[in-house]
Amino acid sequence: MEELGTREAFDRMGTLGIEEEFFVVDDAGRPASAIDELVYGDDPPDPLGGRIDHELFEFIVETQTPLIERPAEASDALRSVREALVDHAETHGFSVAAAGLHPAAKWRELDHAQKPRYRAQLDRIQYPQHRNTTAGLHVHVGVDDADKAVWVANELRWYLPLLLALSANSPFWNGFDTGLASARAKIFEGLPNTGMPTRFDDFESYARFERRMVETESINDRGELWYDVRPHTGHGTVEVRTPDAQRDPEVVLAFVEFVHALVVDIAERFEDSESATDIRRELLDENKWRAIRHGHDASFVDRDAESLVDLETAVDRVCDRLDVSGLRSILDDESGASRQRRVLREADMDALCASLLL
Repeated sequence: MEELGTREAFDRMGTLGIEEEFFVVDDAGRPASAIDELVYGDDPPDPLGGRIDHELFEFIVETQTPLIERPAEASDALRSVREALVDHAETHGFSVAAAGLHPAAKWRELDHAQKPRYRAQLDRIQYPQHRNTTAGLHVHVGVDDADKAVWVANELRWYLPLLLALSANSPFWNGFDTGLASARAKIFEGLPNTGMPTRFDDFESYARFERRMVETESINDRGELWYDVRPHTGHGTVEVRTPDAQRDPEVVLAFVEFVHALVVDIAERFEDSESATDIRRELLDENKWRAIRHGHDASFVDRDAESLVDLETAVDRVCDRLDVSGLRSILDDESGASRQRRVLREADMDALCASLLL
Protein backbone atom coordinates (compact mmCIF):
# COMPACT_ATOMS: atom_id res chain seq x y z
CA MET A 1 0.00 0.00 0.00
CA GLU A 2 1.12 3.56 -0.71
CA GLU A 3 2.94 5.02 2.25
CA LEU A 4 0.65 7.41 4.07
CA GLY A 5 1.55 10.61 5.85
CA THR A 6 1.69 11.00 9.59
CA ARG A 7 0.76 13.49 12.25
CA GLU A 8 4.46 14.05 12.89
CA ALA A 9 4.90 15.61 9.42
CA PHE A 10 3.23 18.78 10.71
CA ASP A 11 6.12 20.31 12.63
CA ARG A 12 6.86 23.78 11.15
CA MET A 13 4.71 26.89 10.87
CA GLY A 14 4.78 29.37 8.01
CA THR A 15 7.18 27.81 5.51
CA LEU A 16 6.22 28.05 1.85
CA GLY A 17 6.35 25.97 -1.30
CA ILE A 18 5.04 27.00 -4.72
CA GLU A 19 4.11 24.57 -7.48
CA GLU A 20 3.33 25.90 -10.95
CA GLU A 21 2.11 24.08 -14.04
CA PHE A 22 3.21 25.38 -17.45
CA PHE A 23 2.70 24.60 -21.12
CA VAL A 24 5.71 23.70 -23.25
CA VAL A 25 5.14 25.26 -26.68
CA ASP A 26 6.85 25.77 -30.03
CA ASP A 27 8.08 29.03 -31.53
CA ALA A 28 4.53 29.97 -32.50
CA GLY A 29 3.30 29.43 -28.96
CA ARG A 30 1.37 26.28 -29.90
CA PRO A 31 1.47 23.06 -27.81
CA ALA A 32 4.64 21.11 -28.55
CA SER A 33 5.16 17.37 -28.82
CA ALA A 34 8.07 14.99 -28.30
CA ILE A 35 9.34 16.89 -25.26
CA ASP A 36 10.40 14.03 -23.00
CA GLU A 37 13.96 15.34 -22.97
CA LEU A 38 12.96 18.29 -20.80
CA VAL A 39 12.06 15.96 -17.96
CA TYR A 40 13.92 12.73 -18.67
CA GLY A 41 16.88 13.94 -20.71
CA ASP A 42 19.86 15.99 -19.55
CA ASP A 43 19.74 17.47 -16.07
CA PRO A 44 18.04 20.88 -15.92
CA PRO A 45 19.90 23.83 -14.37
CA ASP A 46 19.64 24.66 -10.70
CA PRO A 47 17.32 25.25 -8.93
CA LEU A 48 15.12 23.24 -11.32
CA GLY A 49 17.03 19.99 -10.89
CA GLY A 50 14.76 17.41 -9.28
CA ARG A 51 11.89 19.89 -9.30
CA ILE A 52 10.34 19.36 -12.72
CA ASP A 53 7.99 16.62 -13.90
CA HIS A 54 5.37 15.96 -16.53
CA GLU A 55 1.72 16.35 -15.74
CA LEU A 56 -0.80 14.14 -17.52
CA PHE A 57 0.02 15.50 -20.99
CA GLU A 58 3.57 15.65 -22.27
CA PHE A 59 3.29 19.34 -23.08
CA ILE A 60 2.41 20.24 -19.48
CA VAL A 61 5.15 20.34 -16.84
CA GLU A 62 5.06 21.14 -13.14
CA THR A 63 7.83 22.94 -11.29
CA GLN A 64 8.43 23.23 -7.57
CA THR A 65 10.36 25.81 -5.63
CA PRO A 66 12.80 24.71 -2.95
CA LEU A 67 11.49 25.08 0.59
CA ILE A 68 10.97 28.77 1.30
CA GLU A 69 11.71 29.62 4.91
CA ARG A 70 10.24 33.16 4.94
CA PRO A 71 7.70 34.94 2.73
CA ALA A 72 10.28 37.60 1.82
CA GLU A 73 12.26 34.87 0.01
CA ALA A 74 9.34 33.79 -2.18
CA SER A 75 10.01 36.22 -5.03
CA ASP A 76 13.60 35.13 -5.62
CA ALA A 77 12.70 31.45 -5.32
CA LEU A 78 9.81 31.71 -7.76
CA ARG A 79 11.67 33.78 -10.34
CA SER A 80 14.80 31.61 -10.26
CA VAL A 81 12.79 28.44 -10.95
CA ARG A 82 10.89 30.13 -13.78
CA GLU A 83 14.08 31.48 -15.35
CA ALA A 84 15.70 28.06 -15.14
CA LEU A 85 12.66 26.47 -16.82
CA VAL A 86 12.65 28.99 -19.67
CA ASP A 87 16.41 28.54 -20.19
CA HIS A 88 16.06 24.75 -20.09
CA ALA A 89 13.22 24.81 -22.61
CA GLU A 90 15.08 27.18 -24.95
CA THR A 91 18.10 24.86 -24.90
CA HIS A 92 15.86 22.19 -26.41
CA GLY A 93 14.14 24.50 -28.88
CA PHE A 94 10.94 25.15 -26.93
CA SER A 95 9.23 28.05 -25.20
CA VAL A 96 7.03 28.16 -22.07
CA ALA A 97 3.51 29.57 -21.70
CA ALA A 98 1.14 29.94 -18.76
CA ALA A 99 -2.65 30.02 -18.37
CA GLY A 100 -5.27 27.80 -16.79
CA LEU A 101 -5.87 26.19 -20.18
CA HIS A 102 -3.97 26.65 -23.41
CA PRO A 103 -6.47 28.19 -25.85
CA ALA A 104 -5.11 26.30 -28.87
CA ALA A 105 -4.70 22.90 -27.20
CA LYS A 106 -6.84 20.14 -28.74
CA TRP A 107 -6.73 17.28 -26.30
CA ARG A 108 -7.45 14.61 -28.92
CA GLU A 109 -4.32 15.67 -30.82
CA LEU A 110 -1.90 15.70 -27.87
CA ASP A 111 0.17 12.90 -26.35
CA HIS A 112 -0.25 11.72 -22.80
CA ALA A 113 2.82 11.20 -20.63
CA GLN A 114 3.93 7.58 -20.38
CA LYS A 115 4.63 7.67 -16.64
CA PRO A 116 2.99 4.57 -15.05
CA ARG A 117 1.09 6.73 -12.56
CA TYR A 118 -0.66 8.62 -15.36
CA ARG A 119 -1.30 5.52 -17.44
CA ALA A 120 -3.03 4.00 -14.41
CA GLN A 121 -5.14 7.15 -13.97
CA LEU A 122 -6.18 7.11 -17.62
CA ASP A 123 -7.18 3.46 -17.33
CA ARG A 124 -9.18 4.03 -14.15
CA ILE A 125 -10.82 7.40 -14.86
CA GLN A 126 -11.15 7.28 -18.66
CA TYR A 127 -12.73 10.24 -20.52
CA PRO A 128 -12.54 12.96 -17.83
CA GLN A 129 -8.80 12.37 -17.45
CA HIS A 130 -8.14 11.92 -21.18
CA ARG A 131 -9.28 15.54 -21.78
CA ASN A 132 -7.58 17.09 -18.72
CA THR A 133 -5.30 19.74 -20.26
CA THR A 134 -5.51 21.95 -17.16
CA ALA A 135 -2.71 23.90 -15.48
CA GLY A 136 -2.91 25.33 -11.98
CA LEU A 137 -1.02 27.03 -9.19
CA HIS A 138 -0.58 25.29 -5.83
CA VAL A 139 0.61 27.06 -2.67
CA HIS A 140 1.85 25.10 0.37
CA VAL A 141 2.08 26.69 3.82
CA GLY A 142 3.66 24.78 6.68
CA VAL A 143 1.53 24.17 9.78
CA ASP A 144 3.02 22.97 13.05
CA ASP A 145 0.15 20.80 14.31
CA ALA A 146 -1.89 18.19 12.44
CA ASP A 147 -5.28 19.01 13.99
CA LYS A 148 -4.59 22.70 13.41
CA ALA A 149 -3.85 21.98 9.75
CA VAL A 150 -7.20 20.26 9.26
CA TRP A 151 -9.03 23.14 10.99
CA VAL A 152 -7.20 25.65 8.82
CA ALA A 153 -8.10 23.72 5.65
CA ASN A 154 -11.75 23.67 6.75
CA GLU A 155 -11.81 27.43 7.31
CA LEU A 156 -9.93 28.21 4.09
CA ARG A 157 -12.82 26.87 2.03
CA TRP A 158 -14.75 30.11 2.49
CA TYR A 159 -12.00 32.11 0.75
CA LEU A 160 -11.36 29.78 -2.20
CA PRO A 161 -14.06 31.22 -4.52
CA LEU A 162 -12.57 34.68 -4.03
CA LEU A 163 -9.15 33.33 -4.94
CA LEU A 164 -10.50 31.54 -8.01
CA ALA A 165 -12.40 34.63 -9.21
CA LEU A 166 -9.24 36.73 -9.03
CA SER A 167 -7.11 34.09 -10.76
CA ALA A 168 -9.60 33.16 -13.52
CA ASN A 169 -7.43 32.82 -16.61
CA SER A 170 -8.92 30.12 -18.83
CA PRO A 171 -11.89 31.21 -20.98
CA PHE A 172 -10.88 29.03 -23.96
CA TRP A 173 -10.77 25.26 -24.14
CA ASN A 174 -10.25 22.97 -27.10
CA GLY A 175 -10.20 26.02 -29.37
CA PHE A 176 -13.49 27.67 -28.42
CA ASP A 177 -14.79 30.26 -25.96
CA THR A 178 -16.54 28.45 -23.14
CA GLY A 179 -18.32 31.54 -21.78
CA LEU A 180 -16.60 30.85 -18.46
CA ALA A 181 -13.87 32.86 -16.76
CA SER A 182 -12.17 29.69 -15.47
CA ALA A 183 -13.03 26.73 -17.66
CA ARG A 184 -10.03 24.97 -16.09
CA ALA A 185 -11.81 24.73 -12.76
CA LYS A 186 -14.93 23.18 -14.28
CA ILE A 187 -13.01 20.75 -16.49
CA PHE A 188 -10.88 19.66 -13.54
CA GLU A 189 -14.03 19.05 -11.49
CA GLY A 190 -14.87 16.30 -13.97
CA LEU A 191 -12.28 14.15 -12.21
CA PRO A 192 -13.12 12.22 -9.03
CA ASN A 193 -12.01 13.62 -5.66
CA THR A 194 -11.93 17.23 -6.79
CA GLY A 195 -13.72 20.48 -5.97
CA MET A 196 -14.75 21.82 -2.60
CA PRO A 197 -14.01 19.25 0.14
CA THR A 198 -16.27 18.52 3.06
CA ARG A 199 -15.35 19.53 6.59
CA PHE A 200 -13.23 17.11 8.63
CA ASP A 201 -13.48 17.02 12.43
CA ASP A 202 -9.79 16.50 13.11
CA PHE A 203 -6.62 14.99 11.72
CA GLU A 204 -7.61 11.44 12.59
CA SER A 205 -10.82 11.74 10.58
CA TYR A 206 -8.89 13.05 7.57
CA ALA A 207 -6.13 10.43 7.88
CA ARG A 208 -8.76 7.69 8.18
CA PHE A 209 -10.43 8.93 4.99
CA GLU A 210 -7.12 9.15 3.14
CA ARG A 211 -6.17 5.65 4.27
CA ARG A 212 -9.55 4.17 3.31
CA MET A 213 -9.40 5.69 -0.18
CA VAL A 214 -6.04 4.02 -0.79
CA GLU A 215 -7.06 0.69 0.78
CA THR A 216 -10.20 0.45 -1.36
CA GLU A 217 -8.16 1.31 -4.49
CA SER A 218 -10.33 4.36 -5.08
CA ILE A 219 -7.03 6.18 -5.57
CA ASN A 220 -3.54 4.86 -6.25
CA ASP A 221 -1.83 7.25 -3.84
CA ARG A 222 -2.69 10.10 -1.49
CA GLY A 223 -1.70 12.65 -4.15
CA GLU A 224 -4.86 11.75 -6.09
CA LEU A 225 -7.05 13.55 -3.57
CA TRP A 226 -7.23 16.60 -5.81
CA TYR A 227 -9.45 18.83 -3.69
CA ASP A 228 -9.22 22.62 -3.86
CA VAL A 229 -7.55 22.60 -0.45
CA ARG A 230 -6.11 19.73 1.54
CA PRO A 231 -3.83 18.98 4.47
CA HIS A 232 -0.75 17.50 2.80
CA THR A 233 0.11 14.66 5.12
CA GLY A 234 3.52 14.11 3.55
CA HIS A 235 4.84 17.67 3.50
CA GLY A 236 3.14 18.82 6.71
CA THR A 237 1.44 21.71 4.94
CA VAL A 238 -1.93 23.05 4.02
CA GLU A 239 -2.04 23.06 0.22
CA VAL A 240 -4.28 25.49 -1.65
CA ARG A 241 -4.87 24.21 -5.19
CA THR A 242 -7.53 26.65 -6.39
CA PRO A 243 -5.96 29.24 -8.75
CA ASP A 244 -5.49 29.06 -12.49
CA ALA A 245 -1.88 29.18 -13.64
CA GLN A 246 -0.53 32.68 -14.32
CA ARG A 247 1.94 34.24 -16.74
CA ASP A 248 2.84 37.19 -14.51
CA PRO A 249 5.00 36.26 -11.49
CA GLU A 250 3.74 39.33 -9.61
CA VAL A 251 0.21 37.91 -9.73
CA VAL A 252 1.49 34.58 -8.39
CA LEU A 253 3.32 36.35 -5.58
CA ALA A 254 0.18 38.28 -4.63
CA PHE A 255 -1.68 34.99 -4.27
CA VAL A 256 1.20 33.53 -2.26
CA GLU A 257 1.20 36.57 0.04
CA PHE A 258 -2.55 36.20 0.58
CA VAL A 259 -2.56 32.44 1.18
CA HIS A 260 0.36 32.62 3.60
CA ALA A 261 -1.19 35.47 5.60
CA LEU A 262 -4.55 33.72 5.63
CA VAL A 263 -3.16 30.40 6.85
CA VAL A 264 -1.22 32.13 9.64
CA ASP A 265 -4.28 34.16 10.66
CA ILE A 266 -6.59 31.13 10.73
CA ALA A 267 -3.99 29.12 12.65
CA GLU A 268 -3.94 31.84 15.30
CA ARG A 269 -7.72 31.67 15.53
CA PHE A 270 -7.48 27.93 16.09
CA GLU A 271 -5.04 28.55 18.94
CA ASP A 272 -7.51 31.06 20.39
CA SER A 273 -10.22 28.35 20.32
CA GLU A 274 -12.51 30.28 18.00
CA SER A 275 -15.66 28.57 16.76
CA ALA A 276 -15.51 27.04 13.32
CA THR A 277 -17.37 28.62 10.42
CA ASP A 278 -20.78 27.03 9.92
CA ILE A 279 -21.76 27.22 6.25
CA ARG A 280 -23.30 24.62 4.00
CA ARG A 281 -21.11 22.90 1.45
CA GLU A 282 -23.77 23.67 -1.18
CA LEU A 283 -23.30 27.41 -0.66
CA LEU A 284 -19.54 27.07 -0.98
CA ASP A 285 -20.12 25.21 -4.25
CA GLU A 286 -22.44 28.00 -5.41
CA ASN A 287 -19.79 30.61 -4.68
CA LYS A 288 -17.21 28.59 -6.57
CA TRP A 289 -19.55 28.36 -9.55
CA ARG A 290 -20.00 32.14 -9.47
CA ALA A 291 -16.22 32.53 -9.59
CA ILE A 292 -15.92 30.05 -12.46
CA ARG A 293 -18.60 31.78 -14.51
CA HIS A 294 -17.95 35.45 -13.81
CA GLY A 295 -14.34 35.88 -12.63
CA HIS A 296 -13.74 39.51 -11.63
CA ASP A 297 -17.45 40.27 -12.03
CA ALA A 298 -18.51 37.66 -9.49
CA SER A 299 -20.59 38.25 -6.40
CA PHE A 300 -20.94 35.71 -3.61
CA VAL A 301 -23.46 34.45 -1.09
CA ASP A 302 -22.21 36.05 2.12
CA ARG A 303 -21.47 34.28 5.39
CA ASP A 304 -24.99 34.93 6.67
CA ALA A 305 -26.27 32.76 3.78
CA GLU A 306 -28.80 35.50 3.03
CA SER A 307 -27.12 38.49 1.38
CA LEU A 308 -24.74 38.90 -1.55
CA VAL A 309 -21.30 40.50 -1.45
CA ASP A 310 -19.42 41.65 -4.56
CA LEU A 311 -15.82 40.67 -5.19
CA GLU A 312 -14.45 44.15 -4.50
CA THR A 313 -16.06 44.28 -1.06
CA ALA A 314 -14.89 40.75 -0.25
CA VAL A 315 -11.33 41.65 -1.28
CA ASP A 316 -11.37 44.87 0.76
CA ARG A 317 -12.56 43.02 3.85
CA VAL A 318 -9.86 40.38 3.78
CA CYS A 319 -7.05 42.73 2.73
CA ASP A 320 -7.87 45.08 5.61
CA ARG A 321 -7.96 42.22 8.10
CA LEU A 322 -4.76 40.57 6.92
CA ASP A 323 -2.90 43.77 6.01
CA VAL A 324 -2.05 42.56 2.50
CA SER A 325 -2.33 44.58 -0.69
CA GLY A 326 -1.55 42.35 -3.66
CA LEU A 327 -5.12 41.19 -4.19
CA ARG A 328 -6.31 44.76 -4.69
CA SER A 329 -3.79 45.23 -7.49
CA ILE A 330 -5.05 42.10 -9.22
CA LEU A 331 -8.66 43.23 -8.91
CA ASP A 332 -7.84 46.68 -10.29
CA ASP A 333 -6.10 45.17 -13.32
CA GLU A 334 -7.70 43.49 -16.32
CA SER A 335 -8.50 39.87 -15.53
CA GLY A 336 -6.67 37.07 -17.27
CA ALA A 337 -9.89 35.85 -18.89
CA SER A 338 -10.79 39.34 -20.15
CA ARG A 339 -7.28 39.89 -21.43
CA GLN A 340 -7.32 36.67 -23.43
CA ARG A 341 -10.68 37.52 -24.98
CA ARG A 342 -9.52 41.03 -25.85
CA VAL A 343 -6.32 39.83 -27.51
CA LEU A 344 -8.22 37.33 -29.65
CA ARG A 345 -10.85 39.91 -30.55
CA GLU A 346 -8.29 42.55 -31.51
CA ALA A 347 -5.91 40.19 -33.31
CA ASP A 348 -6.00 36.40 -33.78
CA MET A 349 -5.14 33.07 -32.16
CA ASP A 350 -1.44 33.49 -32.99
CA ALA A 351 -1.36 36.75 -31.01
CA LEU A 352 -3.25 35.13 -28.14
CA CYS A 353 -0.78 32.24 -27.97
CA ALA A 354 2.14 34.67 -28.06
CA SER A 355 0.62 36.74 -25.23
CA LEU A 356 0.87 33.73 -22.88
CA LEU A 357 4.62 33.21 -23.28
CA LEU A 358 6.88 33.71 -20.27
